[in-house]
Amino acid sequence: MKKHILLVVAVATLSVSSWAQIPEDYTNPIITAMPSLTIAPDATSAGMGDVGTATRPDMNSQHWNAAKYAFIDERGGITASYTPWLRSLVGDIDLAYLSGFYRFDELQAISAGFTYFSMGKVGLIDNTGNMFQEAHPNEWALDIAYSRKLHEYVSMAATLRFLYSDLNNGANAPVSNGGIEMYPAWTMAADISLYYRQPIELPFGTSYFALGTNISNLGGKMSYDKGDHQNFIPANWRTGVSYELPFDNYNRLTATIEANKMLVPASKGSKFYDETKGTYSDWFSEEPSPRSWFRSFADAPYGFREEWDELQWGVGLEYSYDRKFFGRVGYSHEAKYKGNRRYFTLGAGFKLSIVRLDISYCIATANTNPLNNTMRFTLGFDLYGIKDLIKN
Repeated sequence: MKKHILLVVAVATLSVSSWAQIPEDYTNPIITAMPSLTIAPDATSAGMGDVGTATRPDMNSQHWNAAKYAFIDERGGITASYTPWLRSLVGDIDLAYLSGFYRFDELQAISAGFTYFSMGKVGLIDNTGNMFQEAHPNEWALDIAYSRKLHEYVSMAATLRFLYSDLNNGANAPVSNGGIEMYPAWTMAADISLYYRQPIELPFGTSYFALGTNISNLGGKMSYDKGDHQNFIPANWRTGVSYELPFDNYNRLTATIEANKMLVPASKGSKFYDETKGTYSDWFSEEPSPRSWFRSFADAPYGFREEWDELQWGVGLEYSYDRKFFGRVGYSHEAKYKGNRRYFTLGAGFKLSIVRLDISYCIATANTNPLNNTMRFTLGFDLYGIKDLIKN
């Protein structure tokens, strides 16, 4: 028995030792094409630490978890969001987002979203260092989803998405000057999401416990050189829980926590086995996409510690008064060698009969973080509310 105890202690000691062996200057961020797809596009979720998979259904659910639309109170709506991106560095990068939904009945809904990311004006240079043309790189994605209740408390959704990325507007430097031909890239992807929401009756009102999960951007890779090199898209898996607690008929508080795991291999330490050549290649992105989704859980050079640190965490609180006035606060955390995006968020909003306005603000934990002072704005409209207003 003593031997067994000593063995357990020894294994635990070794585990703790290996947990802390990642060098201080180590960096290994997850690299993908179209990273703009991972940006929180709306002010509602951005005000709560970039969480939204398990929160109360709203008009912005398309990006976070389309299955929530099956539980939404409104019959139809449309929302528009705008984010001036990285304004502490440049002044012409913007993210715009549109989404809308229509609920057929108490069981099913259809929704759509459009994301446009403008990277401003960029000067293209050739191998000699001379600028030969200006370009306006941009990326966009168009998606459509169908959601349906499977049970009184459970819904599911499937989303189909088209992705397009143009980094140089078709302008290529002359090959004689060392130019490398680059072209717009595109691919298709899909999301699978699940939402569980159960009411819990309390003496002072109805509370709600919710759990949501969304596996998104499962699809092919993108190539900017017609197939010579492939780039993973940001496939990821979000899972969150939330609890909405009423204090009385007017005041409510919602708490939520969410984890996000990129389903993309780590660039360092990942090698692809080429079955035709029978050898391993260091170009990790040659690995087929379906295999890479599973390998992303066990390919980090520093083992379980690094795999754990690939989880990006978000926590958020929302206070609402009569579901018309909202105050939000949150925090988002990412390991320093995976990107070091760590920031607090603040948000506010109000909702009238047909219109809703939300705003959020980001406070980075380090002044050198380019996300510091990022603001988002979201404006939403209840389409059936507008219809009833016109009718009356």
